Amino acid sequence: MEHAVSTPETPEEPRSADDGTPAEGAQVSEAEAELAAQRLERERIERRKAERQGPIEAGAKLSGTAAELLAAVRAVESGEKPPATVFEEARPAPRRPAPEPARRAPAVPDGPAAPAEGTVGAVREVLTRGGAPGALAAPAAAALGEAAADLLREDPWQLLRVPGVRPEQADGFARALLGPEAGPGDERRGRALTVWLLEQAAPAGHTVLEMAALTEALGRQGVPEPEDAVRDAIAEGDVLVFQDAIGEAGPGDEDAEDAEDAEQPVRVLVGLERCALAEESLADGLARLINSAPKQDGAAEEWEKAAATAEGSAGDLIRAAARHGLVLHTGGEAALAEPAALLAAAHGMGLRAWAATHSPVGRQRFASRVDGPGVATVAGLLSGAEGPGRDPEGALALDVLVVLDAPQLDVETAALLTESLPDGARLVLSGDPAVLWSVGPGRVFADLAAARACPQIASRRPDPGPLGELVSGIGVGELLQVEAPDKEVVIVPVRDAGEAVHRTVQLVADSVPRAIGVPAEETQVITPGHGGAVGTRVLNAALKERLNPGPGRFGGFDPGDRVAYSPAPGRTLPGRVTGADGEGLRLDCAGGTVVVPRDRVEQSVRHGWALTAHQAVGCRWPAAVVVLPGDAVPALSRPWIYTAFSRADRHLSVVHGVDQALSRAVSEVPAKPRTTRLPVLLAPQLPAAEE
Repeated sequence: MEHAVSTPETPEEPRSADDGTPAEGAQVSEAEAELAAQRLERERIERRKAERQGPIEAGAKLSGTAAELLAAVRAVESGEKPPATVFEEARPAPRRPAPEPARRAPAVPDGPAAPAEGTVGAVREVLTRGGAPGALAAPAAAALGEAAADLLREDPWQLLRVPGVRPEQADGFARALLGPEAGPGDERRGRALTVWLLEQAAPAGHTVLEMAALTEALGRQGVPEPEDAVRDAIAEGDVLVFQDAIGEAGPGDEDAEDAEDAEQPVRVLVGLERCALAEESLADGLARLINSAPKQDGAAEEWEKAAATAEGSAGDLIRAAARHGLVLHTGGEAALAEPAALLAAAHGMGLRAWAATHSPVGRQRFASRVDGPGVATVAGLLSGAEGPGRDPEGALALDVLVVLDAPQLDVETAALLTESLPDGARLVLSGDPAVLWSVGPGRVFADLAAARACPQIASRRPDPGPLGELVSGIGVGELLQVEAPDKEVVIVPVRDAGEAVHRTVQLVADSVPRAIGVPAEETQVITPGHGGAVGTRVLNAALKERLNPGPGRFGGFDPGDRVAYSPAPGRTLPGRVTGADGEGLRLDCAGGTVVVPRDRVEQSVRHGWALTAHQAVGCRWPAAVVVLPGDAVPALSRPWIYTAFSRADRHLSVVHGVDQALSRAVSEVPAKPRTTRLPVLLAPQLPAAEE
């Protein structure tokens, strides 16, 4: 099922030991900033669970499965476990109003609390009895809590809540513990698989799944009664169910007594609570910004003067930000000059204006375009490690926030940002709509663009030269033949995987430095995946052997190795190994020192001469070598090719082994669809919906 796929992929100062908040003037690492943002999200979800006042919107008439599922969720929200009869009728009710979130200043935690040693030991004993690896004891205890051992004895399929565990592994564990009782139709198995499938769908971008898609996937996992499994998961409160109207209700037959009796078509959706609440919160926060007039903190004449002196579409962006609380801005690398002009105009009027980027590398690149401070990363801004800090009410102390790389925002991060903005602030989401979407649930930027919920300013500033022409063509579905007199674009045909690896190493180590003048350390290799004959693992091994050979004495790494450090899923920091000591592996990432503890090196650090396109989003290099081996065809799409090709500033080499599949992917393979609810949730809250 396309909807449910497996998960893809600064010096540290002392902090207060009492409450985990930063000491005055302290700096925190990217990993800590990300943990702080995650902790805020968990706290916000708990608040909203406690604040919920009523059931989810029932909408128009429902029957059959839709009515049963909706009745089930009402019973769950009332605090009662629904009996079997709860699926026999449904009662309509209005959508609950979302309360204004209680803002809190964030605390920066030292890290997730380790499970108690006794809990881990008890879990290890249960795992060993079920034939599961003892190494899963700590992550199982962390995922399931202090009662993890008892929970696994009673419901072995809860092992699926541990990251990385597959259904067949949980089935084997259950058979070892339960014997013949562990059948495919066990209701515990059905519930656990329902949650697992939704967890797999979230990294693929889905905030919810359609009922039909979810039951089909459960059927492929051998669940004999998929709809019953979903009902059980709803009854236990493991998942939530929604129904969204599709279009307008039809007038019915001409001889109908009342046209209002015609049923309005709906789609039944099932989702995880954390994703569903984050998407609701995001819709509420965006509506608040849209419907609240920006603060009159800059005279209209000053805004207009700044817009008149700006060039082209930069003036349009300044005018839109002056009048609206939410603005979308689209464009490529050259278009970054326009948000920079907006920040300069806001600073000139004495406003508190900041920009936030996806990564420290993006922060460095954009900071070179603006004068003075005012650029942070999204994670650092939310955690308080970077940016202007918070006001006494817990809101970010700013008047204008420009979020760059906005297509990388998932619903959880975007919800945190909008909730953190004070009333009357201006939020500008800026980014290239043609790049790959977020590695996480939602498609916030694309949903807002499709909903036309706010002004959209399209940059008229194209990226220059042959590379800009090539990438612009890909963005509209055309693979152009461009003139490249200075070898800005070079195509290197290969016949097989071995030749692809050989030519890639040759390009990075010799051809590009000699012919283009870009050294190997400033050339990035991009390939579709980690595995395979020409994946990142094979290419990194070959490039290390040529560029920085060594025994890998620090957990497989040597000083000078290029690495990709992932402080959290979906986030990658390019860096370089500088050494190791008792604290862990030392990296230089975007000019800051990061120390990765020994026990996290294997799971969070890879060699980084070769990256995937998802890892490369938000970064650019003087030269890029994009490798397209023959087995890469299924992974190719227009957004993937656009993202990979647009990572190069001066030179792009394409190691080409896919024949005509490249042009077909550009013209015929758009982004994979994602199932989300943001447009439906946002529409009733916009002024146009009241007309």
